[in-house]
Amino acid sequence: MYTQEHGFYVAHCEKGPLSIVGKMANRHGLIAGATGTGKTVTLQVLAESFGQAGVPCFMADMKGDLSGISQAGAMSGFIEKRLPEFGLETPEFEACPVVFYDVYGEQGHPMRATVSQLGPDMLSRLLQLNETQAGVLNIVFRIADERGLLLIDLKDLRSMLAFVAEHAKEYTTKYGIVSSASIGAIQRALLALESQGADHFLGEPSFEIQDLLRVKDGKGVMSVLAADKLMLQPKLYSTFLLWLLSELYSTLPEVGDMDKPKLVFFFDEAHMLFDGTSKALVDKIEQVIRLIRSKGVGIYFVTQSPTDIPVNILGQLGNRVQHALRAFTPKDKETVRATAKTMRENPDFDTEEAIMNLGTGEALVSFLDDKGAPSVVEKAKVLFPLSQIGAITEGQRLDLIKGSAVYGKYDEMIDRESAFEVLLAESEKAANEQAEATAAKEAAKAEAQAANDAAKAEKEAAKQKAKPGMMSKVFKAILTAITASLGTILGSFISDKVTGKKTKSNTSATGRVVKNATSAATRTVTRELTRDILGNLIK
Repeated sequence: MYTQEHGFYVAHCEKGPLSIVGKMANRHGLIAGATGTGKTVTLQVLAESFGQAGVPCFMADMKGDLSGISQAGAMSGFIEKRLPEFGLETPEFEACPVVFYDVYGEQGHPMRATVSQLGPDMLSRLLQLNETQAGVLNIVFRIADERGLLLIDLKDLRSMLAFVAEHAKEYTTKYGIVSSASIGAIQRALLALESQGADHFLGEPSFEIQDLLRVKDGKGVMSVLAADKLMLQPKLYSTFLLWLLSELYSTLPEVGDMDKPKLVFFFDEAHMLFDGTSKALVDKIEQVIRLIRSKGVGIYFVTQSPTDIPVNILGQLGNRVQHALRAFTPKDKETVRATAKTMRENPDFDTEEAIMNLGTGEALVSFLDDKGAPSVVEKAKVLFPLSQIGAITEGQRLDLIKGSAVYGKYDEMIDRESAFEVLLAESEKAANEQAEATAAKEAAKAEAQAANDAAKAEKEAAKQKAKPGMMSKVFKAILTAITASLGTILGSFISDKVTGKKTKSNTSATGRVVKNATSAATRTVTRELTRDILGNLIK
């Protein structure tokens, strides 16, 4: 057991054990050193010490080596040699209770967050948006919030972007310019993010922070995140861990000073958290780190050099384990010099020179004392883990996954109604209403046309009914001709009587009248028939 009454045993120097004081463990810490100098083993020893005291830990496993913390260690020649140096008897090797997680759900239980939980600021960092595009994304989140639309996964966010683009004129007046160029840039960034596997991370069921605070049989549970694949996407990795920290800060209650932390959070490859991060977000990270200790959470950054950490944040990391740094170039020497200045000087040796001459497993150690002041830096040897050093087998991992307390809780993704479904339903409803309106308009147009055609047909029928029949035309023509001829005959007759002249026989005259009338009637009928035939042909 490495847990002692006065703290968490980590290393041993000439003066004796070096331990982190329990109530100072939430004042954060730093494990630094070049590749291959022993940072991972130091992390494992620290986590074991915390876990034995009932403090759960979260850590990212970059190469799979930390999975060995789930199995009991074994005696080796190296450990046997170190026992006298540490003043220890034969150790009792033991495993830690472990739950494996994996954003991709391949080597552990999935860990997810919703788009809304991630928020526009972290999402902008993840998508590497410029200031203008980030502003548009903030507008999209604001509109979704006002409309009560849940942003759970990537398709929800895409739907909201399309919706805002469609109503850009309306929202530009209210919130500011929403350009199609910015919407398009965000959509393309989302496509790239999806290709990195972010669709596994963004969704439900979202991870519950309380699952990081589990204790089993009096020991703190180690939550180990498989990060070998996640590390290939640095922005996704660092944004995910930043989200976890933010959730811890916003979820956990204030507890003040405690005898030991409620949780210790190890942030490996910490430099990724600050690479390409806006000043505003760095300021937010600084605030979270400063205040989260009042929630009982200790954060331990693991990185190659302390200079990877912004100065204002580095100043909050009270517990330090500095492994060797190599100085091959003038820039390397400057880094070593800057690192030495961050530690409280020991008059017995030159800190800068010591950093460059440390062996594997050796470190310069400075922890906070019970009053919160940093101790003088000491050259020390880090303890060996009581759990297995190195990776476990796939079969061992699978057995632990199936036997964990959260098995089945996060393994299946849930797709409930959210922005995508709501906006799709609204779009379909609008399309149906438009189709119905168009159909009604066409029906009304067809009805009006039919009424117009019917009116025309009725008018034509009345016109045809008003036309005189063929026999009427014949009699009318004959009567007209006879009347005209009789008038001529009567006129001639009267004229003859007055003048005394004789005319031809009345009988002959009457015959001619009838003949002429008949010929005239025939011509009239012919003309009428010709006109009717031509009219019908034209129609």
